[in-house]
Amino acid sequence: MIKKLWGLKNLVHDAVEETTNLVERTHDSVAEKPLRYLQYVPGVDKSAEAIVGAEQSTAGAVFDAIRRVNRGIDRVTDTPLSLAAEHGIGEGAPAELPQGADPPVHNAVGFYVDQAEGAINGVLGDYLRQRGNHLSLEMGLRSGGQPVALESEALAATLPKAGPRVCLFVHGLATTEWSWGFYSDEHYGEPGVSYATQLARDLDLTSLFVRYNSGRHISDNGQELSALLERLVDEYPGGIEELTLIGHSAGGLVVRSAAHYAREAGAEWLTRLHNIVCIGSPHLGAPLEQATNVLTSVLGFFDVPGTQVPAEILNARSDGMKDLRFGYTVDEEWVDRDPDALLDDNRKEMPFVDGVSYYFVAGHMSEDRAHPGSWLLGDLLVRVPSAGGISKTGRMPFRFGKTFPNMRHLHLLNHPDVYALVRQVCDGGIDPATMPHDPDELSPGS
Repeated sequence: MIKKLWGLKNLVHDAVEETTNLVERTHDSVAEKPLRYLQYVPGVDKSAEAIVGAEQSTAGAVFDAIRRVNRGIDRVTDTPLSLAAEHGIGEGAPAELPQGADPPVHNAVGFYVDQAEGAINGVLGDYLRQRGNHLSLEMGLRSGGQPVALESEALAATLPKAGPRVCLFVHGLATTEWSWGFYSDEHYGEPGVSYATQLARDLDLTSLFVRYNSGRHISDNGQELSALLERLVDEYPGGIEELTLIGHSAGGLVVRSAAHYAREAGAEWLTRLHNIVCIGSPHLGAPLEQATNVLTSVLGFFDVPGTQVPAEILNARSDGMKDLRFGYTVDEEWVDRDPDALLDDNRKEMPFVDGVSYYFVAGHMSEDRAHPGSWLLGDLLVRVPSAGGISKTGRMPFRFGKTFPNMRHLHLLNHPDVYALVRQVCDGGIDPATMPHDPDELSPGS
């Protein structure tokens, strides 16, 4: 907890610093505008230049003073926090919970801290990592609310009933693994029910969760997840025979990216991978991020502080957010490119891994999938064609996909209807040829 407080303190001081810089740039821009017009007026240009120079010099001294005070306070508060962290003060272990259970949110302060940290990482995760901020999440495995060390003895102790069939859950943008337990009371009438707890009960599957910095590039997280899975396969007690990856929203892009990089590297864990399930994932992009890109471009077009300032603030959103604009999953789609260019789509068609069955789940807000509102709004964050990889030029080769009516984006995380499909996938897979006709199915060729 001390390290999180330390990270929060550093983030606040960084915010003061960056805000001061932004205000100073805005002030200078406003002050210089009269000079642009007066510099062509004989007899006035020199006086105007002198006045603007003196004003900027005075204001600059004020801004420098603010920065010096802020940095001084930052250094002073570092000392007690450093000592506390060094002696382990405030670093007590959280209470252990059943595998896959959601926390007692009514009184669990740690739950809200985790959720806040996940949200901050989603919005500013790349900045936190660049600054070495303690709030930047490191990718790791979780079970029962606690970290899982990737060592054989630690895994055996954490997972005493570890079986050869493993399901790994990867959360989406600005959340943590706790999101898989949302809506348990609403949908099941009791707390603590999730896809993981039901898979353990019904199929004797072992489930693990990934927590990671969702503000980093999808491809960075994909490569790191691939390396993490390679270690898991090496250290897992008794060995893994069958692996299923389930990702929600951006998490679905991360698992696709991990499989791609594993294929490139010839990773051993890929030989254990049977299924990938992408739940509400924006494979072709998310309209909200696209709209934000358009808005910042329009605001930035006008050379006035009233538009430039909000454009600069919005453009500070994380790389992970910007990757969702068109569903980027590999480095080649963003390296050496302007991340804020107006609707510049560099997405590449990345083939799925041979021998792995890919499935998708999509939601839409109306009862009828054919209704224009269903295709336009989808689950309010991801449209049905994007979730299914269906474009004007073709479709991604998912083995099977299904859309669910009256389903919002976050409801897809923990809903009985979605679980029924997840269970089918984990219980031998789904053969589209044997499935009864359903107007909400989107199997290949439908």
